Amino acid sequence: MLRSMLLRLPFSSLHTSADPSSGLLSLLKQCCNFKHLNLTHGFMVPRGLDQNNLLLSKFIETCSFLGFTDYGFKVFTLKTQPDIYLYNTMIKALSQTDSAKDAIFIYNRLQTMGFRPDTYSFPFVLKSVVHLSAVEAGTQIHGQSVRTGLDSDVHVVTGLIQMYSACGFICDARKLFDSMPLRDLVSWNAMVAGYEKVGDVDSARDLFEKMPERNVISWTTVIAGYAQMNRPDEAIMIFRKMQLEDIEPDEIAMLAVLSACAHLGALELGEWIHNYIDKRGWSKIVPLTNALIDMYVKSGSIEKAVEVFEKMKHRSVITWTTMIAGLALHGLGREALEMFSRMERTRIKPNEVTFIAILSACCHVGLVDMGRWYFNNMSSQYHIKPKIEHYGCMIDLLGRAGYLQEAHELVKGMPFEANGAIWGSLLAASRIHGDVELGECALKHLIDMEPHNSGNYTLLSNIYAASGRWNEVGMVRKAMRDKGVKKMPGGSSIELNNRFHEFIAGGQSHPQSQRIYEVLYEVNGQLRMAGYISNESGGLLEYDE
Repeated sequence: MLRSMLLRLPFSSLHTSADPSSGLLSLLKQCCNFKHLNLTHGFMVPRGLDQNNLLLSKFIETCSFLGFTDYGFKVFTLKTQPDIYLYNTMIKALSQTDSAKDAIFIYNRLQTMGFRPDTYSFPFVLKSVVHLSAVEAGTQIHGQSVRTGLDSDVHVVTGLIQMYSACGFICDARKLFDSMPLRDLVSWNAMVAGYEKVGDVDSARDLFEKMPERNVISWTTVIAGYAQMNRPDEAIMIFRKMQLEDIEPDEIAMLAVLSACAHLGALELGEWIHNYIDKRGWSKIVPLTNALIDMYVKSGSIEKAVEVFEKMKHRSVITWTTMIAGLALHGLGREALEMFSRMERTRIKPNEVTFIAILSACCHVGLVDMGRWYFNNMSSQYHIKPKIEHYGCMIDLLGRAGYLQEAHELVKGMPFEANGAIWGSLLAASRIHGDVELGECALKHLIDMEPHNSGNYTLLSNIYAASGRWNEVGMVRKAMRDKGVKKMPGGSSIELNNRFHEFIAGGQSHPQSQRIYEVLYEVNGQLRMAGYISNESGGLLEYDE
């Protein structure tokens, strides 16, 4: 189509100053692959359009948009006299790719050619600094902005705030922000996002509350920050405030809130978000649909997760992996493995996380042979080298199934040091199968790694108690006292009528705690009447001395 359009352009009009330019811009709008770009460049060269800085900038922008920045860079190097606008276009294009070093090179080159960086040059090149985490180059560019008198320009300072924040120098970013004579909404958002990047959500929230005006980006930044820092209840609280102020959430806000809902198991709010996504026509956005599946899985509604999955027309590897992991989480290990077979039939290549989900599925239903097969064939068949997480899943699978010696040998044969999670799996397996010797070995490593984790001591005490070794139980208690280790009570939460209720084991803080305990006693009574006898041999550390 593009070639035919090139042939249809009237040759006589190409000698005028306007028509060739208009034809080129029309061609650029239709470009959608490398071949089109190459044909368009062939149209430009014989007519001298490649020497027009403005038109060449449009061409480079199109190359960048289509993902062929390197081609645009090669064309740029052929230009004999680029102006500042063309330099800035090239810096911007390179700063958004892995060629960020070239962006800094072009930035330095424009100065050697006698040009002064302007209010566009600095923000563009600072994005390259962020991409490279090259704070030293960033401080040099900061100095150059001072020398050119642009260190008070709102766009330049905002770029510097983003650079210092991304490189971890949040105090320097805040100093710049406080010294700004004029702040716009973008600079406020940049400073809030800076705090989020370094994990200081409280400072971000404090600054957010002081903003003279806020847009959807402001709200989304704070919501996402709380969600990423595992403070989902606060993320949802901010989202509800956002709704009260009639701010329309965008797709990114929905992703952040769905993450918080998944963490809390807030099914009612998650369903409301699902309806909102459908009404806005966002159900074709794959990351959003993936987040919906994850929310339903973690909120206990595996049926809804499957329903969302089956309705999807386009699925990524994340989609399949989330569904496989969700089925495994709900104890549907065989269904998870069947889902993996479906994934293979669609020729979507699994990744490392997919195999963590597969091994977890095998673990949930005790499919030891299948687990061994997948673990051993990861490298040979799928070209994925097992990481410590894969070893952890395999060790957990073997330990639960009673293959303690094989699990221990796998730990000793790993190409890296075992972490607390792996030794914890062995300790838990030792408790299940009463292997005191392996339990002691695992705890020795765990105490070195996690000296104040009360759960490890509790598991070993349970192993001793199950085998009637009461002196050792007392020694574990004494060790906990001597080290100042305190048993942390368990906790849980539930959403009911859009309110979250939190509970602590043995706690009385909930206003209806008396009624709750009455119901629990009633349930326990019904269980005993049905013939259930609880195993209390391992719960000694649940009680005060």
